[in-house]
Amino acid sequence: MTQLLKNSRVLVTGGAGFIGSNLVESLLLADNSVVCLDNFSTGKKKNIESFLNDSRFELIEGDIRNYDDCCKAAGGIDYVFHQAALGSVPRSIKDPVTSTDVNIGGFVKMLFASKEAGVRRFIYAASSSTYGDHPGLPKVEDKIGKPLSPYGITKYVDELFAYNFAVTYNIDVIGLRYFNVFGRRQDPDGAYAAVIPKFLKMLKAHEAPVINGDGTFSRDFTYIDNVMQANHLAALVSDEQALNQVYNVAHGERTTLTGLFNHIKELALNYDQGIKAIEPVYGPERTGDIPHSLASIEKAKQLLGYSPTHNIKQGLKEAVDWYWKNL
Repeated sequence: MTQLLKNSRVLVTGGAGFIGSNLVESLLLADNSVVCLDNFSTGKKKNIESFLNDSRFELIEGDIRNYDDCCKAAGGIDYVFHQAALGSVPRSIKDPVTSTDVNIGGFVKMLFASKEAGVRRFIYAASSSTYGDHPGLPKVEDKIGKPLSPYGITKYVDELFAYNFAVTYNIDVIGLRYFNVFGRRQDPDGAYAAVIPKFLKMLKAHEAPVINGDGTFSRDFTYIDNVMQANHLAALVSDEQALNQVYNVAHGERTTLTGLFNHIKELALNYDQGIKAIEPVYGPERTGDIPHSLASIEKAKQLLGYSPTHNIKQGLKEAVDWYWKNL
């Protein structure tokens, strides 16, 4: 990554989570002072343990639903990277109240606290779930449908609030619509575990992973290093035309779930030949899932200078190596 935000004071909300902890690490490596705000509802302390003795790192154990915590975290900050949210479509269907409280209520509190503190720029994690039932492929930022889950609704509402704050309060905002991010530190456990680490954990245990549906559903799987690049570029961009926008953050290629399993298995065979006979089990489709997802990344390329470094196979190679050593 050639362009990095440096020598700034930044806040990463949800900094103990999968994406957040990777962002904290990349910002510290670029000589920034980093404040992490997390309530550890889904984030894990082990993700940030290696940063705790770094004098440039500060942990605030707090909740974005508490406005005082937001104000405390935003004080003296140049850039906010807002990653805190309750993810997962199935979780939001099971409990829409908490997902809405965190993802919208907490978002607005953090955004307003940032405005009040004079933060230079607010960069936030948006989601490809915003595209909902729009059938077009690839997904283009200004063409969306109706979200298919409470989670998708919350992420779309966040975009509306961000734009409103930009117009009303003159705070710079940039939203990054993540597409199926994967990589080191992604949680393989629990009911809402992401598919790639879950597949890997089951293969390592010589168990057959379950694929929801017939395996033909496809996603634009996006390696974590591409996401780090997009966040740094969003902080650095100075062109007025690039501000107060949302951008797809993906690689721009589509992989079916069966194809994903085959890629992972092929790489995992380098570590354990005992998994050779394992095949996936196909189960029912999940409520709220869209069949296919593929991003156009032309807008991010043109306005942010985004140029993803890892395609699905390159990202999986690094991810499988990390998980085989750390699971």
